[in-house]
Amino acid sequence: LSTGTYILRTHLAPGTNTMKAFLLLSFSQFYGSYAFGGPSVLQGSDSSSFLKHEYRPSRTALECQLLGMNCATPTDFTFSWKGFARRGGETDVHCHGWGITFYEGRGIRAFHDPSPACSSPIAALVSTYPMRTYNMMAHIRYATQGAVCLENVHPFSREMWGIQFSFCHNGDVPLFKCAKGELPWIGEVKGDKAYYPVGDTDSEKIFCAILNSLKVKFSTLPSLPVLHEYLRELLQEIVESDEEATILNFLLSCGQYVQFAYSWPGSRPGSNVWNGLHYVVREPPFKRAALCDCDYEVDFSELAGDKSRVAVIATKPLTLNEEWIEFDRGQLIMFDDGIPHLSPEHSLDSELSGHGLDSDYHPMQPPLALEEDMRRYKKGRISQTFTAEGI
Repeated sequence: LSTGTYILRTHLAPGTNTMKAFLLLSFSQFYGSYAFGGPSVLQGSDSSSFLKHEYRPSRTALECQLLGMNCATPTDFTFSWKGFARRGGETDVHCHGWGITFYEGRGIRAFHDPSPACSSPIAALVSTYPMRTYNMMAHIRYATQGAVCLENVHPFSREMWGIQFSFCHNGDVPLFKCAKGELPWIGEVKGDKAYYPVGDTDSEKIFCAILNSLKVKFSTLPSLPVLHEYLRELLQEIVESDEEATILNFLLSCGQYVQFAYSWPGSRPGSNVWNGLHYVVREPPFKRAALCDCDYEVDFSELAGDKSRVAVIATKPLTLNEEWIEFDRGQLIMFDDGIPHLSPEHSLDSELSGHGLDSDYHPMQPPLALEEDMRRYKKGRISQTFTAEGI
């Protein structure tokens, strides 16, 4: 076991002794079989080959990978998570932590672990405990900025306006690779910063910068079309700071129903691998789906009801036999009810259905004032569109 022990010690935190490494490895071998309801995640390989697999040169050159799910009815995410978690150190190199956040009403459940997802007992618990939600996101990390520690594990969450916002990110954003203690301001309206990072990743800085700008911009809760449009403006500002070097892919949840996904894809220096986002919508008539990362498939026609619809967003497609759609460059999509809303105008349906931002402490204008909300915060295009449609 000397080779396996040596490699484990290079991954574990400094000061971890050899016996602890050995026990962790033994436990992951045992628990992996239990966690995924079938063959061990090690798939019969010995300890040293498994650990070498964690640290071989990346085939994907992806810093991190993202998984999001948005649903029309409360749905469990065990199928997608089963494949995604394997990428956290077994079928891919993203072994520097994982996290998952999902909504239950206005609250969130969150699990974070700086250990590899493929061998984490907490990840195993999540995979065997079918929890249902309208909205979830998950992240597996390959550290390129910031230490391998709990505070740097995505998704990040903050309360704003009495609403739980959550965020996870993949990419490389030069604007936010600033000195420790510095946090750039984005947006046309300047003000006091209310949100700061806890860890030292550029991802958390991006999240805090977006929230700071939104908090200063809006004195009342924005409608979803207005929020959609203003997020576009902020993201354009970030990208224009360095279009060539910026890679920016993220998921942003704004409460229990709505999730935004954005992609400014690209390749890291020295790699021709494209870092972007893809999505698929599962709806009636449902079909079978087979995971890419393990020998496992599900016939959703036997599990999902007529009212079910699920949008799944991922860095790389999770299944072999479904038609995944790649995001266009610079595309911001709002997902609600498992439906992709491709423009601010299309987000109006979700607002009118009652899935807009909801808070008892920071109220929105009355429904009849929706058009006025458009006029106040967006000059021209959105307001003219709604007026033309008789809203």
